[in-house]
Amino acid sequence: MEESYRQLIELLLPAGMLEYFEITNTTKDSKGINIFMEEKNIIPSEYKDQPLHSKGFLPEIQVQDFPIRGQKVALCIKRRRWEVVHTGKIVTRNWTLVRSGARMTTEFGLFLKGIFG
Repeated sequence: MEESYRQLIELLLPAGMLEYFEITNTTKDSKGINIFMEEKNIIPSEYKDQPLHSKGFLPEIQVQDFPIRGQKVALCIKRRRWEVVHTGKIVTRNWTLVRSGARMTTEFGLFLKGIFG
């Protein structure tokens, strides 16, 4: 049964989300559905040869996504940051989930562009 739930969730979320993020909570209120997600502690490929250690998360962002059953959906995302041990530099994954200049997923942004031109 767990695999069926995972497949359903993968259909509802932007492609690839469950590869890098895990769902930590969900809530539903009068404004809609909130899905809380945290980035997994998977070292970005461009830093795989460097010693890194997790330094927690960046501030949470909210991204609008496609409505579900007529309910607005907000993805509440916490991205991870790492420290390069030898330099002390803080790095993050080069993530292009959020469309540049907008607080919505790229897929949803393209969908709205198609509707409103």
